[in-house]
Amino acid sequence: MEVKQFSDEDWRRFLESLGEDPDRPGLVETPQRVAKAWTHWASGYEQDPAEILKVFEDGAEQYNELIVVRGIPVYSHCEHHLAPFFGFATVGYTPRGKIVGLSKLTRLVDCFSKRLQVQERLTIQIAEALMTHVEPLAVGVVIRCRHLCMESRGIRTPGEETVTSAILGEMRTNPALRAEFLALAREREKV
Repeated sequence: MEVKQFSDEDWRRFLESLGEDPDRPGLVETPQRVAKAWTHWASGYEQDPAEILKVFEDGAEQYNELIVVRGIPVYSHCEHHLAPFFGFATVGYTPRGKIVGLSKLTRLVDCFSKRLQVQERLTIQIAEALMTHVEPLAVGVVIRCRHLCMESRGIRTPGEETVTSAILGEMRTNPALRAEFLALAREREKV
């Protein structure tokens, strides 16, 4: 996704509205740097979860236990303030004869994180994509993040962590499976 290049006059007005001098040496190339950064931060719109989650049946036909990847980095921007939020995701699933490469779970988190988000939607998007494209018996996603919109403005409480979860399939109806997943997800250190 190519982020629109604003005119020099647009950037000058923005920088001036902050009380800055747009001709100051440190700011001369800022418009190009910002466009490049947002192209990266918004690259998830160009990614297709179905392509990321190509499955294979090699060795998974008999495996019916939980597969969990913890500590998946989350770097996103809230759609309300465009402020960063960051932390870690835990993604788990119980296969139904098909598995995905473990790195695909990290790529799936990255795909949805690189869109303007709220953490709640991010969590369910990851879970639903995994359920739709891999068709496992169960899916669980837990995300723990710190939000700079809360830490650096507003209530200004550094270090608070927001935790969201999505539980789908048999994990909703099987208390033992749900408890196992949530126990594994809790073992991750605090952000």
